[in-house]
Amino acid sequence: MSATPVFATTREKAEYFQALHRSGCFIVPNPWDAGSARIMAHAGAVALATTGAGCAFARGLPDHALSPDQLFDAVADIVQASPLPVTVDLEDGFHVEPEHVAESIRRVAALGAVGASIEDKPRTARAGQYPVAFAAARVQAAAEAARALPHPFVLTARAENFFGGAPDLDDTILRLQAYQAAGADVLFAPGLQTAQQVATVISAVARPLNVLAGVKDSALDYASLAALGVRRISVGGALQRLALSVVHDAVGQMLREGRFDCANRAISGARLNELFASGAPDAAR
Repeated sequence: MSATPVFATTREKAEYFQALHRSGCFIVPNPWDAGSARIMAHAGAVALATTGAGCAFARGLPDHALSPDQLFDAVADIVQASPLPVTVDLEDGFHVEPEHVAESIRRVAALGAVGASIEDKPRTARAGQYPVAFAAARVQAAAEAARALPHPFVLTARAENFFGGAPDLDDTILRLQAYQAAGADVLFAPGLQTAQQVATVISAVARPLNVLAGVKDSALDYASLAALGVRRISVGGALQRLALSVVHDAVGQMLREGRFDCANRAISGARLNELFASGAPDAAR
């Protein structure tokens, strides 16, 4: 395992994160709190991406139910816990109008994040995607805010077709191309499940593509995605859901069977004390 990188300034961290997108394919796991962020850094991650769903589930809330302040508090904890570059799942930017989405970019950057993603649909579960032109205007405002920061900032634009109930690949590509033209640095269409879908998107855009892995029943793995030309791979709330599933099943076993051997599979308290006591270099601010 390579040593965790150390950065003297936020600019160094941001430039490193930019460079990762030019140097091949990398995995960006998704922490939901300070402890998970620190464990991922110790495990060898090179960068982190917050998960809106995971942060909500950690508070006992459904996805998209976090208030802006709750989300920003979680971001602050994660950034401070790890020396790694952090990009933030900003969901829909917590606003409709482009100028207010730009303010959300400035707010997470002030917390030390070096990237963020913006979705093209409102947080309301049944809402459809914004019209392409308006969604692109939101991306443009976010990009302009990012460019005005004192350090580089990687803006990711998301086309929510496959997650929003409209799995139209042609429209997905049209949207990603519009967001590229509006200034997005990275493009993301969560929900793509086949190598052909991924290859088609990559051939149609000229920006690094983030792909969501860990989707149930998907056969896509690191080797196949890297071979296709994917630059960044995330797993969204999958790790947090996995952690909660372990708790769910273990408590069920205790209550139904009176057995406690689930603890045999747990990481030891001594190991966690070691990891957390050793900490991580202070995040550059």
